[in-house]
Amino acid sequence: MLIDSSSSVLLLTAVVVGVTHTLLGPDHYLPFVALAKARKWSVRKTLLLTGICGIGHVLGSIALGAIGVVAGWSLGSLEWIESARGTIAAWLLAGMGAIYLAWAIKGLGRNEQHSHAHVHADGTIHRHPHTHHGEHAHPHLANQRHTVTAWSLFIIFIFGPCEAFIPILFFPAVQHDWLLAAMTTFLFAISTIGTMMGTVYLMQKGMEWIPFKRFSRYGHVMAGLIILLCGTAIHLGL
Repeated sequence: MLIDSSSSVLLLTAVVVGVTHTLLGPDHYLPFVALAKARKWSVRKTLLLTGICGIGHVLGSIALGAIGVVAGWSLGSLEWIESARGTIAAWLLAGMGAIYLAWAIKGLGRNEQHSHAHVHADGTIHRHPHTHHGEHAHPHLANQRHTVTAWSLFIIFIFGPCEAFIPILFFPAVQHDWLLAAMTTFLFAISTIGTMMGTVYLMQKGMEWIPFKRFSRYGHVMAGLIILLCGTAIHLGL
């Protein structure tokens, strides 16, 4: 296939739209950064989860676009379905944030240090300060929570639409230029996932320079609040 000027413009548009729609949507990166800070994830683990969620994000829209083109659906029908998926994703993300926030607030009470008095046989009385969080922590339950969090994000991102991608795919598809459609899809996917991972990496590394020790006990609360706000912002169209 010879790439003419119109094809070049379309391919460039796919890259630009992939980058800009990711940067303009904080839900593409803020939840990962917030959770990584709260859960003390390594950069490698954070980027792995971001990349997996990014793949699910673009595959959902690619699959819908492919089905729509083969079935002969109109562009309007595809955009309506993408809009509905966006509403579902927004509610799911907000719901996840609300649940996480409630769990984090409840956990603050367990983290508060208190003491119990102990009386020895000789009459000596002293106190042992401790927190119930540390006393009753179970590593395997923590790992289960991490797994649930990762799967929740992945499922939400599958529902998350790429509205801007549908018109880009539709143009070469209606002309039955399948090679151009494939190239457009590939460039959009790579630019979207790459921008997600790049933004998360830069933000996570940048936060290492900010002293958060004083507020470390509120890390989970902030993560839940950020996820809740991201979902709410999507729902409100902000």
